[in-house]
Amino acid sequence: MPESHQPFPPLPDLSDEERIARARAAFERLKTRHSCRSFASTPVPREVIEYAIRAAGTAPNGANHQPWHFAVIGSSEKKRAVREAAEAEERRFYGEDGDKPKASEEWLGALAPIGTDASKPFLETAPWLIACFAQRTGGIAEDGQTQNYYVNESVGIACGMLIATLHEAGLATLTHTPSPMGFLRDLCGRPNNEKPLMIVVVGHPADDATVPDHALRKKPLQQIASWL
Repeated sequence: MPESHQPFPPLPDLSDEERIARARAAFERLKTRHSCRSFASTPVPREVIEYAIRAAGTAPNGANHQPWHFAVIGSSEKKRAVREAAEAEERRFYGEDGDKPKASEEWLGALAPIGTDASKPFLETAPWLIACFAQRTGGIAEDGQTQNYYVNESVGIACGMLIATLHEAGLATLTHTPSPMGFLRDLCGRPNNEKPLMIVVVGHPADDATVPDHALRKKPLQQIASWL
């Protein structure tokens, strides 16, 4: 038998003009979000991170299994270990260890305008790293066996809500995805049924932080949407 249901929570009673204004205001705030690769060491209260993760935990997901886990890394020792492991993978990716790059020439060419390389000092400088894991199994009880559904989609939405909340709190973020990321599972003590998807780096931008011109190019509405 299906479980009992509760009334849908009330939404604000707004005019069309008010809804448009709110949507426009949200867009204006979010369009100022950019990936940051140069962070200050300025502390950020743990409570900010807690509320951002709580917001992420409200994301829509398959069968309400909530197939995510966020491992928050704040200790200097653990951040250093993450950086060392990530940079080792990045050196292989870029071919900076003397071997042929793991990345294709096309991929490296696409990254060139952003100016990235194997050096990732922000993994130590930023006050917080949030390692985001996707749980292949576990269900809402996290029994490790129940099948989860739409896992990558669910965790991707949750990460988007995490980043949006952190931006709303006035913080800079970066999604970092070294490949492979199995070392994160070991460093964070997570089980084998969890797949690391990304590290969200969180903090205040350094005084000399910049945004590449390439990153300021956004597709116009008519290119990213169609009306049928």
